[in-house]
This record gives sequence, C-alpha cells and structure tokens, in this order.
Amino acid sequence: MCPRRSFTDKAQTARIRGTNLTTVRGMNERLVLHLVRTHGQLTKAEATKLTGLSANAISMIFRALEKDGFLLRGEPIRGRIGQPSVPMRLNPQARYFAGLYVGRRAYRLIIIDFVGNILARTTELHEYPTPSSLMEFIADNFPQALASAGIEKSDLSSFNIACPEELWSWTDELAISPEEMAPWRTFDTAAETYKLLGIPVAVENDGTAACRAEQVFGNKHAALDWAYFYVESFIGGGVVLNGSVYQGRRGHAGGFGPLRVPDQPEGNRLLDHASLITLESMIKAQESDPIGRLYSDDPHWDTIEQPLERWIQRAAKSLAYAFISALTVIDFEEFVLDGSMPPNVRQRLLEEVRNQWSQLDLQGIDTPALSTGTFGEIAGALGAAAIQISKEYMIDHNQLLQQNSLIS
Repeated sequence: MCPRRSFTDKAQTARIRGTNLTTVRGMNERLVLHLVRTHGQLTKAEATKLTGLSANAISMIFRALEKDGFLLRGEPIRGRIGQPSVPMRLNPQARYFAGLYVGRRAYRLIIIDFVGNILARTTELHEYPTPSSLMEFIADNFPQALASAGIEKSDLSSFNIACPEELWSWTDELAISPEEMAPWRTFDTAAETYKLLGIPVAVENDGTAACRAEQVFGNKHAALDWAYFYVESFIGGGVVLNGSVYQGRRGHAGGFGPLRVPDQPEGNRLLDHASLITLESMIKAQESDPIGRLYSDDPHWDTIEQPLERWIQRAAKSLAYAFISALTVIDFEEFVLDGSMPPNVRQRLLEEVRNQWSQLDLQGIDTPALSTGTFGEIAGALGAAAIQISKEYMIDHNQLLQQNSLIS
C-alpha cells in the first residue's frame, strides 16, 4: 500500500525537520515512522538527510524502532564505498486496527495491519441505518472479521468509526420518515460501541476519514494543500493542508455537500447533483434494486449506461463549479475525486469535470491538478482504521505549526 519513493523526491515530507534534543525522542521516532511510511523504506543516510538529525540520533532511533517491532531490515544495498546500507521498512505486524463505516446505504467493517493491508472486510447494505441495526451488525460480524484476519481482539489497537454528520437529517432525499432516523439524535456511537466491545473507540466524520485513507495509504500527492471530494449516497470530503488532514474546529472541514452551484434547475446544492442518491432516482425506473446495484463491494454498472451518462454530465458540471468555489477560499494545488463507484466510472467523471472546467470563466483562477482517489467504496472504513496511525505514528504538520506559534 506504500509504494517506494526516492528520498530525493520533492514531497511534503522533505520539509519536516527533527531535533537532536533527547527530550523529544517520541516526536523524532514518529517523524522517522512517518518518513518510512511515505517513502516505503529508508536507509539511515536517507533519514539523516531528510530530518536534519545527526547520524548518531538516527541510528539510535532506528535501533529503538526495530527493537519495538515497528521496523524491519531490508536487503543490504551493496556496490557503494564503505559498509552496505540497510534500508528499513515498516513491520506490517506491528499493530492492527479495525475501521467501521456507517453509511446511509451500507455498513462496511475492515481490519488492517500497520501498513494498511486489508486482512478482513465485510459489507451489509440497507435502506437506511439505525442504532439498533448498527449494534447488531457489529455483534454479528466483528468476531468473524477477527477470525478472518487471524488475530485476537486483544491484538487490536483501536476500533474506530467513520460516520456522516447528523444522520437524522436529509430524510426527504432518502425518502424515509424523520421518525425512523430520530434515534440517532441521542445515540452515543462511541460509548455504545465501547460498551459492546471493550476496545477504545473514536468517531470521525466520514468524509474526513475517507480523505485520511487517501493521505495515509493512497497515491502520494506532491501537493501540500489539496481537497478531497468523496461521492457516496451524499457527497462530502476532506481538506489536506501542509500535507496533513485538517479537521477544522468542529471536525468536519471539507463538508462540501451544501456548496451552492448555479445553472442547475434540479437544485442549487452540490449534493443535489453529485451524489449517488441522485443516480439512484435516475435508475429506479429500470432497476428493481438500485441500492444493491450501486453500493455492493463488487459493483457492476454496465446495465445503467444511459442514466449513468446523464448523471456524469450533471455531477461533473456541479463539481466544476464547486472546485472554483473552494479555490476562492483556499489556494488548493490539487483536487482528488473519489467515491463509491467502479474505477472506470471515477475516471469518466473526472474527465467530464475537466471538460466542464474548460468551459467556465476562469479569470483569476489557477487551474489545479485533478486526480482520482485510490480506494473507492472502502475509503471511509479504511480511513477510520487509519485514525490511530495518523495521530500516533505520523506527524501532523498543522498541529506542529500551531504549537510553534504558541511557543513563539
């Protein structure tokens, strides 16, 4: 999941620097783990150049991380003057994490190792989620997931959940009564899950979590500031600033669904157009089970070409407007488009966004890079599983900047 990158690449990690003070040993170890994860593997010489730490400090950190089971030795690199260099890589078995996505159309549960390999996954589709069905899903599927992953519950470092904000809202769009979703108003998802499993639980906005999966495990983006748009039953996303996921004060930065878009008679919000709930309504005339068609782990959309083409045109136009709106707030270098859809559909949607973008008034707008995301329908669950990795074993640039400003 973490392709090897040359340590000479100009990427976000090249700007991080450590300190040789022994009082911040933990921060420096996180820095080294962050760099090894980003580059795939590193020698001591490469880590020394990237961090600014002394060769002795790096040697001590490498030894400590290897002793604690976080790093594994690779094959020595021979052919150079002096002793051969030994690249170090992450140990997949260092830690295990569970991630659960609570969606308006599906529950998705996964277990991953320290490098992001998916060891177990299971999906359950539904017309709408309820607290009782969520607890039942966890109770029924979690033991099987552990068995499939070949680990014990005690091996897990955390069980984290990605969940949309205000699940009780937007019931009209889902064609369900508000009473059916009202229990979510008072349901404490983290507390009830902890009570059921006895494992530390964190809950994060689903769009932020999907963005986190891309940032931690996905294609390595050269941009330091980028926006992530995730198309699911509704559309959301996340924001990456200074190379790290930015959650915002309330934890849902990048909630792009309510963004206003012009020139669309069917609604003035992005979620009215670039959401799968809109495609659902367009295919109901010919599909008896649109939920099964669109949200399964192995979606086949070949039988819905006519409504799909119309939806792509409509969604892409709104996305192009949304990108411009986002650029007026933050000078993003890149937009990443992902979603619960087959890879070829994500690519088609991106190409149509490029086409629509070229037809808009772009005065005062610098065209950013556009790319597709990596993980599709599993992004939310994978991002939930990655919360602890991101917060405990990687460097958060925005937090460091905030701390530095407070100190100064």
